[in-house]
Amino acid sequence: MKITCGTDIIEISRIKESIENLGNKFLERVYTKKEIQYCESKKSQKYQHYAARFAAKEAVFKAVSTKLDNKYDIVWKNIEIVNDETGRPHADLIELNIEEIEEIDVSVSHCKEYAVANVVVAWR
Repeated sequence: MKITCGTDIIEISRIKESIENLGNKFLERVYTKKEIQYCESKKSQKYQHYAARFAAKEAVFKAVSTKLDNKYDIVWKNIEIVNDETGRPHADLIELNIEEIEEIDVSVSHCKEYAVANVVVAWR
């Protein structure tokens, strides 16, 4: 079994500016409907949650892209970051049938200024 990882950190202000300047154009290019619903439900802290999902998507891409050798064209919405019933985030790959992936583990965190994500992928 092969293990790969990806990490990303982003300033929450960058995501907030993108959303405020580009609005739905940015949101609909980067996030799925489930992700938008979740982040919008967080009211005053929504930008932290958008940024955490953005960082997680970047981290997933970093973890999987090194192993795929350009076999797949991955876009933002191919990676969906959702929470399970306990609130733990996980990544669903949408419209990507990457059979070599056994498991993807996602961890996100955020504070007032930054959001960070770490992803570990186990390959068959």
